[in-house]
Amino acid sequence: MGNIFETGLDRGPANFAALTPLGFIERAAGVFPRRTAVIHGARRWTWAEHYARSRRLASALSARGLRYGDTVAALLPNVPAMLEAHFGVPMCGAVLNTLNVRLDAASLAFMLEHGEAKVFLVDREFADVARAAVARCARPPFVVGIDDPEHGGGEPFFGEVEYEAWLAAGDPDFAWEPPADEWNAISLNYTSGTTGQPKGVVYHHRGACLNAVNNLVTWAMPPHPVFLWTLPMFHCNGWCFPWSIAAAAGTHVCLRRFTAEAAFAAIRAHGVTHYCGAPIVHSTLLNAPAALRGGIEHRVHALVAGAAPTAAMIEGMEKIGFALTHVYGLTETYGPATVCAPQGEWDDLTVEERAARNGRQGVRYLLEDEVTVLDPATGAPVPHDGQTTGEIAFRGNIVMKGYLKAPETTAAAFAGGFFRSGDLAVLDPDGYFRITDRSKDIIISGGENISSLEVEDALSRHPAVLAAAVVAAPDARWGEVPFAFVELRPGAAATPEELIEHCRVRLARFKAPKRASLEALPRTSTGKVQKFQLRARAADLAGEGGRAATSPPADAAG
Repeated sequence: MGNIFETGLDRGPANFAALTPLGFIERAAGVFPRRTAVIHGARRWTWAEHYARSRRLASALSARGLRYGDTVAALLPNVPAMLEAHFGVPMCGAVLNTLNVRLDAASLAFMLEHGEAKVFLVDREFADVARAAVARCARPPFVVGIDDPEHGGGEPFFGEVEYEAWLAAGDPDFAWEPPADEWNAISLNYTSGTTGQPKGVVYHHRGACLNAVNNLVTWAMPPHPVFLWTLPMFHCNGWCFPWSIAAAAGTHVCLRRFTAEAAFAAIRAHGVTHYCGAPIVHSTLLNAPAALRGGIEHRVHALVAGAAPTAAMIEGMEKIGFALTHVYGLTETYGPATVCAPQGEWDDLTVEERAARNGRQGVRYLLEDEVTVLDPATGAPVPHDGQTTGEIAFRGNIVMKGYLKAPETTAAAFAGGFFRSGDLAVLDPDGYFRITDRSKDIIISGGENISSLEVEDALSRHPAVLAAAVVAAPDARWGEVPFAFVELRPGAAATPEELIEHCRVRLARFKAPKRASLEALPRTSTGKVQKFQLRARAADLAGEGGRAATSPPADAAG
């Protein structure tokens, strides 16, 4: 006898549609056609206009023969064309590959070739590196040049056609269709590739749709938020916010280049309610001259990811009227996939106590199936004791399809039915997890494990410290020891010896840095500290005599 709930109850167009974020822009344009969708300098587009431009892009791509499985690469800053690409590219069935604007020609060429890009959208600012990258390609893509008036630079134009002219030839009523299967690829994002070649992470329509909704629910975003693009859109598709803001019929405020002055001016002029960024973004705003914040009296909400917010950052943000929410994720999880969801009783705690709780990576997003911490040896969840270390693992709808052209690497990443993050953490009794370190960043000194994050947290509590990164340095006696690289706040002063002593009174003595250097920290374009560079520099400095403290190099800032 068959299941009575399956007999004659079939899936069809009346009761089933593939999940995709593409419908969000259609709804925004239909329900709120005259609301402002995009602000870029003096230019404005309504949702009806933004939708029409996206459809023109889809039409232009379709006319070139692009179909499902073809790739469109984009080397763009936070400009309207990048927002249009997030809709127009998948509307014609193609896959969007957003590229890091700080990469060199060799890296870009690898990605263009590996992803088999058929079309390449290039902003004029990056014409030189794009031209060099394309010259390296055995199968060069068709190049569309974007001449953004907000750039104003003198680089020569690069492209076989100019974007606005190309768009004008497209059909604003292009009849796009949702994907035949929500599992179809929507975008391709490359990992940083600090060892070997970067991996191509493939997202699907279902995951992009669900994480776009996750952003709204997790952050309790109201209808029509005003979102400032301080986060690069090329990073994990802007954490899916190009699609989230469409779902909420909000307003995108494009910021071509982040500075504190530009960000505060946009917040004041446009009533910005939300923005995202790595800790350096928030620190830059927090440490900017108070005069830049003049006239901003409304509440601003901010997401921070990449490192836990310190007590000083949380307190400082509260004082200037910014509400900070800590999230965590990876390229392989569509950007942030967990949140340190605040509990009401935390409001009664001291700033330091709130920082300790808000500094955790938290709990799963609503539409993620499971996030846990697994024992690396047994694969079983670790106890909720706040002490037993394991590896953070994800399972569910907002985990990537896999790595492009790398079936063995994909299979290894998904072994045991979870995606293994490579981040080490503990589970607290309340179910929130807290990262103790990246597996590759644990410092093993004389047989003792030292968490670089714990040392960095201690350093960040010194009033002169803007940012700190701690790595392992070789040591003849202990094997390796902590080496601290510290970037000071503008106008602040501290010696390496002072910072080392600051740690010694707050940590077990063996955990304190044995050496320290005052210098600007090398960062990726998304604000993450490039520890692989610091490990190499620490090894070099250790080889120069193992000095307990060092001065900054001649070209270092801070």
